[in-house]
Amino acid sequence: MSGGPLDGIRVLEVAMYGFVPSAGAVLADWGADVVKVEHAVNGDPQRGLRQTGAFKVEGDPNPNIEHANRGKRSIGLDMARDEGREVLYELTRRADVFLTSFLPSARRKFGIDVDDIRAVNPRIVYARGSGLGPRGREADKGGYDMTAFWARAGTAASLTPPGVEGMIPPPGPAYGDTISGTNLAGGIAAALLKRERTGEAPVVDVSLLGSGVWALGHGIALSLHLDKPMVAPPLGGHGSPTNPLSGLYRTSDDRYLAFVMMQPGKFWADVCRHVDRPELAEDPRFATGADIAAHTEEAVKILREVIATRTLAEWSERFATLAGPWAPVQDSLQVGSDAQVRANEYVVRAGELELAANPVQFDVTAPQLGPAPEFAAQTEEILLELGLDWERILALKMAGAVS
Repeated sequence: MSGGPLDGIRVLEVAMYGFVPSAGAVLADWGADVVKVEHAVNGDPQRGLRQTGAFKVEGDPNPNIEHANRGKRSIGLDMARDEGREVLYELTRRADVFLTSFLPSARRKFGIDVDDIRAVNPRIVYARGSGLGPRGREADKGGYDMTAFWARAGTAASLTPPGVEGMIPPPGPAYGDTISGTNLAGGIAAALLKRERTGEAPVVDVSLLGSGVWALGHGIALSLHLDKPMVAPPLGGHGSPTNPLSGLYRTSDDRYLAFVMMQPGKFWADVCRHVDRPELAEDPRFATGADIAAHTEEAVKILREVIATRTLAEWSERFATLAGPWAPVQDSLQVGSDAQVRANEYVVRAGELELAANPVQFDVTAPQLGPAPEFAAQTEEILLELGLDWERILALKMAGAVS
């Protein structure tokens, strides 16, 4: 993205899979030059991911690598070799941000821990993404979004109704990874601002566990205050026991729409008009918010019968002028054709694919996304930028330090 808010910022990413690379993707969306360091032979293991649940991708482009790596450049580097590590340090000297997902033991092994990198570039923002955080007895353990974000941080148990075997899984691949990566990108931006103002470059830490706790933060606060866990309502239930305008309703084509009108007294009459039952606005059972709450079961029964008479498409057209908040319950394919999603460019083209844009826009403008790089596609380009001549580059290749 030319001219983005991070235009001119150089990010060195030493990371794999989804979480931390998605932070690099957001930074690239915002205009940073992100160089992805991959193993000289194997590359990021995420490149080999072809099957996710029922989805199998044949050939390229592969959304499993593109989502978290769009807009970057790639260099193949063997950090275990002295020659490869020296190239890494040369890149570090030119970088503003060092971004890594490596565990503490691996950081020490490859000479890329905080002190190692700060010895090369004292002004660099060092950013770490971890599974379980940088402190505590489990700081050295890894984690994935299914474990640290979804299961351990409470979302899975809070979503799974009593009596359901197992747990409700995440709705899609890299769900917690992507949320956590955006958190990490925001932390890096704040750290760059502090460096700009004070000259001090902080170490930034974001974990999957911490992001999961934050995502469920409101519910956790209630649980701690009231000393009881959140329990999911039974599947198929309306939702609120005291508000007919906060819950799910089935349409005639077996789709659903969701009402979330927290002030039922304010919106009741308008809903009645939109469902062609204006007389209900004068019904004494529903005269005030308190009356509506007291007669929620009756109101839900009426609305269920009425809404079941039309398709979701018909209600969507009719409810376009409805004052209160509501939404169609859409699947991941339908989201891509949602007119409001398209109007705001929340899904944009990146090379041959359409990808979700990061949720932050500047000056009401969507980011211009580039495709993810092929493995090590910019190795020679990046080495030339460091001032290496072709003789040195060839020697590095012959030694297996770069690919």
